[in-house]
Amino acid sequence: MEYLELNNKIKCPAVGIGTFMLSPADAENSVREALRMGYSLVDTANAYVNERAVGRGYYHRTDAQLAQFAAWHPQFEKR
Repeated sequence: MEYLELNNKIKCPAVGIGTFMLSPADAENSVREALRMGYSLVDTANAYVNERAVGRGYYHRTDAQLAQFAAWHPQFEKR
């Protein structure tokens, strides 16, 4: 797996799996299979409404080092 170094010196996997617009069943299966294949970056967000399924996808993978990064859009801010 290739990694990129961010400006704050944190290493981020160059390739990850996105979960936007996946049904709960597809999110669970996709995350489980991605981790099995060696992925360590899972892009998820509360706005996707599938976070429980994503969690089920990696629940049994205690050996996986998961990095979660989110880009926050101002439309989701509460003022």
